Amino acid sequence: MNNSIAPSRWYRLIPVAFITYSLAYLDRANFGFAAAGEMAHDLGITAATSSLLGSLFFLGYFFFQIPGAHYAANKSAKKLIFWSLIAWGTLAAATGLVSNITILIIIRFMLGVVESAVMPAMIILLSRWFTKQERSRANTFLILGNPVTVLWMSILSGYLIHSVGWRWMFILEGLPAIIWAFFWWRLVNDKPANANWLTDEEKQAVESALQKEQQGIKPVKNYAAAFKSKAVILLSLQYALWSIGVYGFVIWLPSIIKAAPHMSMIETGWLSSLPYAFAIIGMITISYFSDKTLKRKIFIWPCLLIASLAFYGSYLVGTNNFWLSFTLLVIAGMMMYAPYGPFFAIITEILPANVTAGAIALINSFGALGSFVGSYIVGYLNGTTGSFGASYIFMAGSLFIAAIVTIIAIKKKE
Repeated sequence: MNNSIAPSRWYRLIPVAFITYSLAYLDRANFGFAAAGEMAHDLGITAATSSLLGSLFFLGYFFFQIPGAHYAANKSAKKLIFWSLIAWGTLAAATGLVSNITILIIIRFMLGVVESAVMPAMIILLSRWFTKQERSRANTFLILGNPVTVLWMSILSGYLIHSVGWRWMFILEGLPAIIWAFFWWRLVNDKPANANWLTDEEKQAVESALQKEQQGIKPVKNYAAAFKSKAVILLSLQYALWSIGVYGFVIWLPSIIKAAPHMSMIETGWLSSLPYAFAIIGMITISYFSDKTLKRKIFIWPCLLIASLAFYGSYLVGTNNFWLSFTLLVIAGMMMYAPYGPFFAIITEILPANVTAGAIALINSFGALGSFVGSYIVGYLNGTTGSFGASYIFMAGSLFIAAIVTIIAIKKKE
């Protein structure tokens, strides 16, 4: 099957999925800018508390992955994401109104809870619309919402904090999710059979191709059996280690750049956006060749290895040469993001549809746990050591092990 069958799927669903995930990613990344701005001073947030706040989102995200994914798979991903959009937009905007740390802690945790099912629900939704030959690209266009959002958010948030302060930044960046929920409800269908914008022939062609794929996948009895499989366990570990690097980077990059001499918030915003601009190029390129060759592993572990080496190189350069160190951080950011499309394609290709939702949720929940560890420990190391060297080593080591685990986990697949 190729794009000539039901091509409307691409321009109807992918932009909507992209925008939705972009809005989900906005409020987990803009906290880093508030922390680098005046938020910590205004609320009396210490370095240790700032680390906890930056990472609490992922703790909420961890605990509610599997129930949400199960609902998306067995009831409706469309309905789940609609209510999630309204809830996270409200909580994100409310962050701008807080006056004490306790309320902020509750909001950050609840943001993780309401967003926890979005990623697995989206992957499940796309797996019901796009075939094996298309899935890496479809997943990549979804996950592109991550670096694209951080790119424009980095620039916009720098200007907003400079112009109207961190409170209005949160409010103005939270409201679009609430408005977008109603566009989502109008534009998305759970399955091709429900879409009145496809012809009967197109519906049948998509459904037949997807059913044919399932015939070549070894049956798995239930979630419990899937969770015990070696591939799922190793991919959960791999994604946790990978996420340590990604979210340690995302949450604390603004603070790392802002620490350079004579660096303003606007300059911090522009420089923070650069790794994500290159990440977009990397993601599109990797997913294209992964789908073209139907290879996954060879497009994942080398990228993580390069990211690890780039972090280590940035550590070696230290503060002696800001621009060389920053260039290596750009490379690290690009290479951490590049393999997302093929990674999530693997999961839907090695497991049958009846357990895919649970497996994605489990793997993604361990990613959230890694994100919690990464954002907390990186912040803690930055605060206690007074420099970024220790956190670079921590992220480099995590990504290096993730690359090795990838090779072991997918050995039999390719």
